[in-house]
Amino acid sequence: MAQILATLAAGIVFGFGLLISGMVNPQKVLGFLDIFGAWDPSLAVVMAVALVITYAGYAVARGRAGPLFADRHFWPAGSMIDRNLVAGAALFGAGWGLVGLCPGPALENLVTLSPQVLLFVAAMIVGMIARDALARREGSRPVASVQTAADG
Repeated sequence: MAQILATLAAGIVFGFGLLISGMVNPQKVLGFLDIFGAWDPSLAVVMAVALVITYAGYAVARGRAGPLFADRHFWPAGSMIDRNLVAGAALFGAGWGLVGLCPGPALENLVTLSPQVLLFVAAMIVGMIARDALARREGSRPVASVQTAADG
């Protein structure tokens, strides 16, 4: 139960962060991507702050013998740049650039019932299902695997 509450709290903080920073507004994101027009650098500031907070969080977590609400750490297993990573990044970037949304803000924008957001989330879900089906067909490795504190 504690793990569920911690996950809920983290999701709420993330959602409020997106809301407060304005990143749920597709026009704000598209303004950041419009480097030759009316460029809005505020997304770069949000990303920089997020990286600093993430780095600090990982530093604290790595210094602990184990997590607070789980039996073991779930660290990213790979660091290789492979074809799946490049393809996924390209698809993510294309969707982000065309629509101005990524998964977190898109889910937050579902409350607007905007047809464009509903279509985007539906396409996102189809993409995730297709990726999983392709991975099963190819017998590829899982996206993430478990490492213990001793592993990494």
